[in-house]
Amino acid sequence: MGVRECPALLLLLSLLMLPLGLPVLGAPPRLICDSRVLERYMLEAREAENVTMGCAEGCNFGENITVPDTKVNFYAWKRMEVEQQALEVWQGLALLSEAMLQGHALLANSSQPSETLQLHVDKAISALRSLTSLLRVLRGQKEAISLPEATASGAPLRTFTVDTLCKLFRIYSNFLRGKLKLYTGEACRRGDR
Repeated sequence: MGVRECPALLLLLSLLMLPLGLPVLGAPPRLICDSRVLERYMLEAREAENVTMGCAEGCNFGENITVPDTKVNFYAWKRMEVEQQALEVWQGLALLSEAMLQGHALLANSSQPSETLQLHVDKAISALRSLTSLLRVLRGQKEAISLPEATASGAPLRTFTVDTLCKLFRIYSNFLRGKLKLYTGEACRRGDR
């Protein structure tokens, strides 16, 4: 029995490849539409947030990191064009990726970096890369509009700053459970490709 004849095996192999940030050739083109995939990333984000909640030492960055505002006005979101929703999600993913990389660097440069914290940051960076790849497939390989172009063409992305790893993971978790889940649900329902 080949991989193509067994959808469950194909899904498992695809999920194993995603944390590597590699494109998954032969994967179902709308893997992000399988709720289990996004749920897995949300669970990992929540676990990282929980691990850092009680953390005092090594969790302060010593500087501010810019992150996207994750608040969602559901009334306004429902009235928003799907392209505008996509833009907010792409901008948020890009900013979160930058923030996580910055947090990674600050954590690595701290006096006593925790291996556990480093592992959670590494997993988040990998997950953000995988989610970006999955969204590219969903949107038919369309690339995200760069932030300067995007802010000129629409409302600027609302942002604020965080200074701890716990706050960074809370934003990451909220973004996945909020805007990303709302957008992928609508895009998958409409058959957006």
